[in-house]
Amino acid sequence: MKLKRLVTSIVLMLALVTAMLGADKKPDDNFIYDSVREKLASDVVVKGGAIDVDVKDGVVTLKGHVQEPKQKSKAESLAKKVKGVKSVINNLQIVPQ
Repeated sequence: MKLKRLVTSIVLMLALVTAMLGADKKPDDNFIYDSVREKLASDVVVKGGAIDVDVKDGVVTLKGHVQEPKQKSKAESLAKKVKGVKSVINNLQIVPQ
């Protein structure tokens, strides 16, 4: 009975330590890139667009063309919401069709 409690306690402590270590880990640039691309592609305003995404140390740079100012601002807003993003450099150009 004591052994079972000891094992249970050790397992719970390991789970807690693992959760704490994982919570402090910041998303890497690849995760941020994938998340930003997914948000841009699935948004009805941005519609994926001709937007290139670069990520360096949590700083997202958006480049390319959109048709309307609201697409440019929405793309920036979406990128800022991704976990791990420190800042967004919005170099999108508005090119009406």
